[in-house]
Amino acid sequence: MCEAVTDCTKKYQEWEANEEIQIFREYLRIPTVHPNVNYDECVEFLKRQATALDLPVRVVEVNPRKPIVIITWEGTAPEEKSIILNSHMDVVPVYPERWTHPPFGAEMDHEGRIYARGSQDMKCVGMQFLGAIRAMRRDGVRLKRTIHATFVPDEEIGGKLGMMEWVHKESFRELNAGFSIDEGIAGEGEVYPLFYGERSVWHVYFNISGTPGHGSLLLKGTAGQKAHYIIDKLMRFRENEVQRLANNPDFTIGDVTTVNITIMKGGVQENVVPPELSVCFDIRLAVDVNHLEFENQLLDWCREAGGGIELEYDQKCPYVKPTKLDSSNIYWVAFKDALDELGLKVKPQIFPGGTDSRYIRGLGIPAIGFSPMNNTPVLLHDHDEFLKADTFLEGIRIYRKIIAKVANA
Repeated sequence: MCEAVTDCTKKYQEWEANEEIQIFREYLRIPTVHPNVNYDECVEFLKRQATALDLPVRVVEVNPRKPIVIITWEGTAPEEKSIILNSHMDVVPVYPERWTHPPFGAEMDHEGRIYARGSQDMKCVGMQFLGAIRAMRRDGVRLKRTIHATFVPDEEIGGKLGMMEWVHKESFRELNAGFSIDEGIAGEGEVYPLFYGERSVWHVYFNISGTPGHGSLLLKGTAGQKAHYIIDKLMRFRENEVQRLANNPDFTIGDVTTVNITIMKGGVQENVVPPELSVCFDIRLAVDVNHLEFENQLLDWCREAGGGIELEYDQKCPYVKPTKLDSSNIYWVAFKDALDELGLKVKPQIFPGGTDSRYIRGLGIPAIGFSPMNNTPVLLHDHDEFLKADTFLEGIRIYRKIIAKVANA
């Protein structure tokens, strides 16, 4: 809290006048919100940033209306593997009536809280990358490795038409990437979460066939009975994971497999036993789970339930090896050196959700997820999402150190 009104006013005026804060707020005001995102205004904004930085920019479209913006700072040894600084341009939907500030107004209160969708997830990181580059270029810094600041579409809906396809295109291979930095999550205390891997996302539909008939009968082999069996098995599995998480104080949610029912469909009338029911589960497989064994377990349960059940996968992410955090990874050694010099406390962990880093790691390229926000409530996808101005500016200072270290490794 400011100790006096005059202190608050002075600090607020400093934030208002700060170039990096102005750029950040301008970016937040661009409503790249799902569904049916229009990225045109965002692309033009990023082109202006590249011009201001005196850096080349190009736009790649792997799919129509799904632009990927690449701002490049060539290193002194461009033949070396490059560093990708990746962020996504899109943001999740909002419920404006639940917000106390306009979700795309980027309004700032006198405590420095900047309210906007994307303030934490993750337009902040994209602008912190550019802010760090701006600071280094102003100081005449030259880095050994080439830096590519990439801005991608549709991460919030799985990146299927963005990063997932792009990593297999020649325009990505041309980047000659050796390491990538992407988003993390805010830390509510002093410690910064740092992510080196992700669970595998499976969205599984159990399409269940059974005996139809009148609702007044006790028919055998109904779709409802089979659904009950499947649901019971997966909920028991879920409860076991709840206990594992509760019993190990070192675990985070990313260390266990999560299971949740997300969609249930079926039936046409209250007194008719339906011939078919469908139940969808969102399953996030922990990195120590054998995928083949888990799928075989699902199939066994389907047979035990009475058969007539087909599995349909809307999403079935393969196992992706986590990034090594040891001396064999020169980029991690450099990253950690920067953290140590800054005196930052971090907690390495598995990311609880999914980010575009999984597609880069899938190529064997090491990737770290890190958002330099601590002492900050986790508000991604929430109402009144905000980030404090001082936290944003500190993140630029942190990334300047990290980027310089990693790019000179």
